[in-house]
Amino acid sequence: MTVHEDSPMTSASDHSAFPGTAKTYAPYADALQAAAKRDSLFLSTPGHGGTTTGISAGQAEFFGEHTLSLDIPPLFDGIDLGVDTPKDEALQLAAEAWGARRTWFLTNGSSQGNRMAALAIGTLGTGVVTQRSAHSSFIDGIVLAGLNPGFVSPNVDEVNGIAHGVTPDSLRHAIAAHPEKVSAVYLVTPSYFGAVADVSALAEVAHEAGAALIIDAAWGAHFGFHPDLPESPVTLGADIVIMSTHKLAGSFTQSALLHLGDTEFANRLEPALARAFMMTASTSENAHLMASIDIARRDLVNSQDAIADSLDNIRQIRARIEGSEHYHLLSGDFMNHADVVDIDPFRLPIDITSTGLDGHAVRKRLTEEFDIFAEMATATTIVALIGIGKSPDLGRLFDALDQIRAENSGTPGAGTAESATRASGIPALPNAGELVALPRDAYFAESELVPAAEAIGRTSVSSLAAYPPGIPNVLPGERITAETVEFLQAVAASPSGHVRGGVDATLSMFRVLKD
Repeated sequence: MTVHEDSPMTSASDHSAFPGTAKTYAPYADALQAAAKRDSLFLSTPGHGGTTTGISAGQAEFFGEHTLSLDIPPLFDGIDLGVDTPKDEALQLAAEAWGARRTWFLTNGSSQGNRMAALAIGTLGTGVVTQRSAHSSFIDGIVLAGLNPGFVSPNVDEVNGIAHGVTPDSLRHAIAAHPEKVSAVYLVTPSYFGAVADVSALAEVAHEAGAALIIDAAWGAHFGFHPDLPESPVTLGADIVIMSTHKLAGSFTQSALLHLGDTEFANRLEPALARAFMMTASTSENAHLMASIDIARRDLVNSQDAIADSLDNIRQIRARIEGSEHYHLLSGDFMNHADVVDIDPFRLPIDITSTGLDGHAVRKRLTEEFDIFAEMATATTIVALIGIGKSPDLGRLFDALDQIRAENSGTPGAGTAESATRASGIPALPNAGELVALPRDAYFAESELVPAAEAIGRTSVSSLAAYPPGIPNVLPGERITAETVEFLQAVAASPSGHVRGGVDATLSMFRVLKD
């Protein structure tokens, strides 16, 4: 790398050229900071010009003058314009940190990475096997790329409404059952509840079939940064790995990474991913988000003491939950499932049936009455997550749960998974309907709106996903079942539920293929 004398990376930080030994800095963020300190006159976008005057006064009052000064547009000399820039260095350091051949910063979240991956694997062929609990953004990618999906079902804990991962055998069978040559496999690990699948074995199955392996590791950006954490899937044979650094690794919301593994598919996938990035990224990427990713990488690499302290704190929290007579940590049982080889200690799926309420009601009360925000809930469970390097005191959470439990201790039949499920009013997860048309064909076909009762048995043109966690329950091209309609309407009516892709908030109408 050539470092010019007037480069902000040199003048502001005085670091050696990458990939040198200095790793305790964030080159993109440092260069952004140096540019913001200059007394520049911006006669360009963004319109606020980095100043607090005129119409920008409200922005400065709300966000702070420093935040405005860092809002520097792309193609800026000394940051990302030219070759061997601070941004290039930041990307290289990220690839090194996670063990990738190449890494992209994503400012549209892991959703952008999922769509990138789908477009890229379209260059290998149209046959893809995807975990049926894939995120809705990958289904969007299937539509965009015109892929022909087959599905592999994860193991499901029916009592608690939890989807885990897939086994190598189930993946092998799904590949064999696909009507055309499978060119790629898309799997999710860790799960939304912290279950970790056997990526090495799954990669071996995919590669034996001549297929690339994509891992949605949105929840696993912190993996590999401490010996007591699961290994990063980037180092376990996956070809493409998508990670949300904002979820547990500390960066701003909507920031994420896509990694290309150093595998046999890399030479074919790298140019395809570069084109897919251009198609899915904004031409005005947000500097704050990219700097946040750069800083998160720096801090993951250099915060071993904080991570170790955080792990110690997590062990104490987990021990407290397991030692309680009222609460139970569901992840303690995950290793009994054939598809799970490890767990993420920073995700805490807590069985709250002893409160006498369902998990959705508990989550709502925690928010409204105690100002405590849990990540998600099922009928029997709330999921709390702890950011890596954080060591919060969860006494406040346990006190709130105890208060809720005390208020409902006399409820007849309370305290069982069955009673919690009944109380939630949300039916069990429905099985997927039959895929009768390719998702892209259904998406672009002529459609009509029909009442929910008339949609049963018809073919959906929409992707409908219950939030949280955002797993599609109906795909474009799938038959809509009565069980699915009942489930989605119940989610939409629940205190904290939402259905992405619904025509209306209550799901009284569905968009289907026109007869």
